[in-house]
Amino acid sequence: MPKHLSIALAGIGALLLLAGCTSAPATSSAGDAPEYTAATVSNANGGDDATELVRLDTPAAVYEEHIRALNACDWDAIMVQYPDQAEILFPHAVTVVGREEIADLFAGFVNGPEDGGLCGITFTEEHRQTTGGTLSVQWVAEADFLAEPYRGSDAYISDDGLMVSMVSTFDGDELVFKE
Repeated sequence: MPKHLSIALAGIGALLLLAGCTSAPATSSAGDAPEYTAATVSNANGGDDATELVRLDTPAAVYEEHIRALNACDWDAIMVQYPDQAEILFPHAVTVVGREEIADLFAGFVNGPEDGGLCGITFTEEHRQTTGGTLSVQWVAEADFLAEPYRGSDAYISDDGLMVSMVSTFDGDELVFKE
């Protein structure tokens, strides 16, 4: 697997951990509800910067838009869901914290395989369980460049119409590429 892909997909956890993983979600002065913010983040692929958040009506809508954008390799549509306080937790204790790190992660992901990314992969839901604002989903990932399907599970945690956390079994080092 290309080194860039391993970094972008959390195969090399130490690099991401060095970037800082200790931030806590912001809360209001009353401490009762998060105040989600969106710093402008640059698209490492040279596209437009992401400057805003777009809230959706339900946790299911947040998840479904995330998967649609991921399958379409649409970095802009991915980033409008993630506030500054968001976190993604991967296997091997790899944690991607904050909008900037998440922007870099998905900028790598939406590149074509020839550039170290996974554009062209399709995630298809196989099972879903919903509890409050959390959707637990088992999925299969398939692509023309993969030698075999890859299965995993994610928990998508939304709040106030945004994707605030994801816990994923995805490990890019486990993908089997065609030779």
